[in-house]
Amino acid sequence: MAKILIIDDDPTLQLILKKNLQNQGYEVILASNGEAGIAQAKQHHPALIICDWMMEKVDGLEVCRQIKATPELTTTFLILLTARTNVEDRIQGLDAGADDFVSKPIEMNELKARVRARLRLNQLYEDLQSQKQALEGANQKLQAELDEAAEYVRSLLPSPLKGNVTTEARFIPSARLGGDCFDYFWLYDSLLVMYLLDVSGHGVGSALLSVSVLNVLRSQSLPNTNFFQPSDVLKSLNNAFQMDNHGEKYFTIWYGVYDQINRKLIYSNAGHPPAIVLSGTFENAQVKRLESSGLPIGFLPDTEYEDGYLDIPPGSNLYVFSDGAYEIPQPNDKIWGIEAFIDSLTKFYQTNNSNLELVIDHICHVNRHQPFDDDLSLLRFNFGD
Repeated sequence: MAKILIIDDDPTLQLILKKNLQNQGYEVILASNGEAGIAQAKQHHPALIICDWMMEKVDGLEVCRQIKATPELTTTFLILLTARTNVEDRIQGLDAGADDFVSKPIEMNELKARVRARLRLNQLYEDLQSQKQALEGANQKLQAELDEAAEYVRSLLPSPLKGNVTTEARFIPSARLGGDCFDYFWLYDSLLVMYLLDVSGHGVGSALLSVSVLNVLRSQSLPNTNFFQPSDVLKSLNNAFQMDNHGEKYFTIWYGVYDQINRKLIYSNAGHPPAIVLSGTFENAQVKRLESSGLPIGFLPDTEYEDGYLDIPPGSNLYVFSDGAYEIPQPNDKIWGIEAFIDSLTKFYQTNNSNLELVIDHICHVNRHQPFDDDLSLLRFNFGD
């Protein structure tokens, strides 16, 4: 039942209005002056107020001003009763906070019609507020679930390696859930698998696909696959994850196997940025790009991939990364680019400052400390003596 507050210093008019509105099914509250009316409004929060303009001490305009200045009453509809008819008076009333006017002497059917119309709007507003609150609650639940999912994805990422081969890794998703994923693990005591993949797009769909690939590789559940041979792994992934069967999503991947005994790295690439090996002395750094041709996983069935081979000198650093590390827009409408990124890695190496935190800080500076447009993943492997 809608509450209506009547503020009028005429007792007879109060009773007439009360009786007519109660007959319409409304709950009616009475106040005999402006000050009492304001107090009643703050106590009962009516859906609509009918207020006389001309009252002693606190008139109808002041009632409008104070009601609209009260946060919990800003949406309460105010109808002013007035014998004034000129435009300037109506403008003054609207500026004070009145929403509508009814002229005196009052035509009761007109007043009841205006009340019905205003309360329909009030009901619509309340319905919208309820829907808004429901949506906000659903959104909060969704955000909590996304946070939980993001934490789960992060929990799947590997811990740093220690020993003759050490690792550092950084992952900065552009959204709560990203499409980048990486892993490294020892197949045997001397063979280290390493890879980084980048699924097209962002969000839940991309994250689900990246986790699926991680689980398949970690469990070595690709049938008839030689996991020591990167090109064979990529071929099997391509057959298993055709984009037609995975929501039109594809992914790039750089996959390598390091033989610790013979200090040899074999690798293959499916449309991913080349990995970078920095070796040699700080004064005379050697830069090697580990590139091999191959379409992204999922584009075409029966795609062949090729392997690359490299001897790894003691003390070398291997960097594997996604394109989010260097495809960073600049103020001149250009992209920072992979060449500038590799130059930065080389300079850090030459100054014996290869710590990934320094590299990431530099990338953030290049991005002007803005949110990244794409997921950023960066791995560093240091191959000791």
